[in-house]
Amino acid sequence: MKRILVAMSGGVDSTVAAWLLKNQGYEVIGATLNLWSYDQGRLEPYNECCSLEVRLVARQLGIEHHFVDAGLDFEREVVQPFIAAYLAGRTPSPCARCNRLVRFPQLLEVAQRLGCEKLATGHHARLRRLADGSLALLKGCDRWKDQSYFLSGLRPEQLGRLLFPVGELEKAQVRELARSQRLISARKPESQDLCFIPGGDYHHFLQAQAAEGLISPGEIVDSSGRVLGQHQGLPYYTIGQRRGLGISAAEKLYVLALDVLNNRLIVGPEAELYSEGLQAEELNLLVELPREREIEVEIKTRYRSPAVPAQLRLSAAGSQARLRFRQPQRAVTPGQVVAFYWGERLLGGGLISRALRFSGPQRAVMDPFIPLSR
Repeated sequence: MKRILVAMSGGVDSTVAAWLLKNQGYEVIGATLNLWSYDQGRLEPYNECCSLEVRLVARQLGIEHHFVDAGLDFEREVVQPFIAAYLAGRTPSPCARCNRLVRFPQLLEVAQRLGCEKLATGHHARLRRLADGSLALLKGCDRWKDQSYFLSGLRPEQLGRLLFPVGELEKAQVRELARSQRLISARKPESQDLCFIPGGDYHHFLQAQAAEGLISPGEIVDSSGRVLGQHQGLPYYTIGQRRGLGISAAEKLYVLALDVLNNRLIVGPEAELYSEGLQAEELNLLVELPREREIEVEIKTRYRSPAVPAQLRLSAAGSQARLRFRQPQRAVTPGQVVAFYWGERLLGGGLISRALRFSGPQRAVMDPFIPLSR
C-alpha cells in the first residue's frame, strides 16, 4: 500500500479526503500543524479545542496521526507580516501566504520524513496530467467553494507530490459523504475566521500586537482634501468600506485609499472606486509565460469574486506584472492576492501592489515599469 499524508484540520473537507483515500486502499497518515501554539508574552495560546477535534477524527478513521509544531515559523512568516501589512496601509491575505511559506513546505517535509509518497489536503482544487506530461492545477468543481485562488503561491515542482481528493466533488456531496459515514466532522460548521484571530476581531488583535503609537487617529478627507471627520486608525479600514466611517454626507462615501504618510483616510463616491488595471509583485508562476508583451488571461482579485478578462504583461525579470482589465473593476485592494487563469487552469499569481486609476485625484503615478497604453 502507498502511504499518503493527509493534512487534517478537523473540518469536513480534510476528514472526507482522508476517508476517501483510506477506502481507495492507501495507508493514510494524518498530520496537523500547530500554528499558534506559543504564549510568547503577547501571543495567545493554540486553540486546544481544535486539537481535540482532530484527535477524535483520527481515532474514528483509525489512522495514525501526528501534530507538527510550526508556531515559530507561522509567527515569523505570517503573523508579523500580517501586522506589518496593515500598518503599511495594505489588506493582507494571510491564508495564501501561509500556504506558500509554511503549510505546504512543512507538510511536504513531514511527508518525506514519514515515507509518504504524496501529501493530500482538503482544498477544493484539481490536478490534471496534460498530454505533454506536465501537471495543471485547476479550479475545484464547486464554483462557490473553489480554493485554487489560495494555492497560487505553490511551486510547480510541488504539484507532483500533491493530491486534492475532494476537488472533484461539490461541497454538498462532501457533507453528504460525511453524514452517511457518520463522521464526527459532518456537523462542524464552516469556519470563516483566521486561525490566529478567533472570532474575527482583527481590530483588537492589531491593537494588542502593534507597538504603541503606530495606530493613531487622523483625518478623513475627500478627494479634494476637504476634512470630513476623524478615523480611529488606518489599519481598521479597507478599500471599498462604507459602514463605520462615522461621517455624514449628502452622498454615500467609500474608502478610496489609505494615505499612510499623512495618516489620512481618503473617501469618495463609489464611481471613484473603479480601476482600469493593477500592478502586482512577488509573482509566482505555475506556467511559463512570455515576458514584456501582453497576453489574454482571466483574473481574480478576491476569493469570492468571479474571474474577469484582463491583459497581463510581465516585467523582463518576471517578478512584477501589470494588468489591464477589459472592464473597470471595483475596490482593487493592495495587499490582496491576484490569481491568473486560462479558463479552469491556474497560471499563478502575486500580490496587488497598487490599483491603477487613470482619472480623478486618485490617478496612478506611472513608473518606468511597463508603459500601459490605452
